[in-house]
Amino acid sequence: MPKKSPNPVKSLKIPLFILLSSKLCAFISPKLATLYAARLFTTPIKHKVPKRELDMDTASTQKTIHIPAIDKNITVYEYGKSEKKALLVHGWSGRGTQLFKIADALIEKGYAVVSFDAPAHGKSKGNSTIMSEFIESILEIEKLYGTFEIAIGHSLGGMSVLNSVKSGLNIKKAVVIGSGDKVQDILDDFIFKLGLKPEISIHLRDYFENKYEVKMDAFSAYKAAAKTEIPVLVIHDKDDPEVPVKAGIHIHKHLKIGSLFLTEGLGHRKVLGNQSVIKKIIEFIQYND
Repeated sequence: MPKKSPNPVKSLKIPLFILLSSKLCAFISPKLATLYAARLFTTPIKHKVPKRELDMDTASTQKTIHIPAIDKNITVYEYGKSEKKALLVHGWSGRGTQLFKIADALIEKGYAVVSFDAPAHGKSKGNSTIMSEFIESILEIEKLYGTFEIAIGHSLGGMSVLNSVKSGLNIKKAVVIGSGDKVQDILDDFIFKLGLKPEISIHLRDYFENKYEVKMDAFSAYKAAAKTEIPVLVIHDKDDPEVPVKAGIHIHKHLKIGSLFLTEGLGHRKVLGNQSVIKKIIEFIQYND
């Protein structure tokens, strides 16, 4: 297990103007606060591609594909060439190149890698999206690229992979890293970080359920895990400040064929580049391969 870092892992801070705006909306009315929170919750932040990801960004073939189910276009990355294919799914406010170290390790083991910028992420157009659009993107990519051997998802991408398997994604194995679990917990944490009253979280859930005509809990990872028949490796850092480790433990508990690998001191994102984590992923993929 990786040694714990001497530096504490910090959570990403919400800008002060957003916190103040949230409280102002709440002062005016709970409904306004709910609508503002809903907008924030569905609007990812587009970050510039960091230098460490430029090699994958440059070496990959990039295409724009249409997702009919949501009527949106996304950017897809084809990295490496092989009959064996792996699908990588980034998390909220991430990019298709974010899991580049995992992608490089997979290519060394004879896989081709396909990843994508989810709607409103990276080079894909748009300003807002939700998890169901991640799922529809995954399912459409499978239609276009054929069967994948494995799918690896980080954070919201992990939840999306499990829900995609539940919806028919045909893979042999899956890996979820720092995945969220219960949707209500995610909403509660989001509202808490905005400094709003807990009741706004319930209003937010009701707002989404009325808008999309679906129960939010239906997308909870543990529910998808309980219906997953394939082997799944759950990786989570004990010091993850974004998604508590209890999420990964709970997901693993509901899997029929599950493995759990807990790290320390890596937080929510450094875990993606850790060599012990990558080694564990490769061992999991190659076991009885």
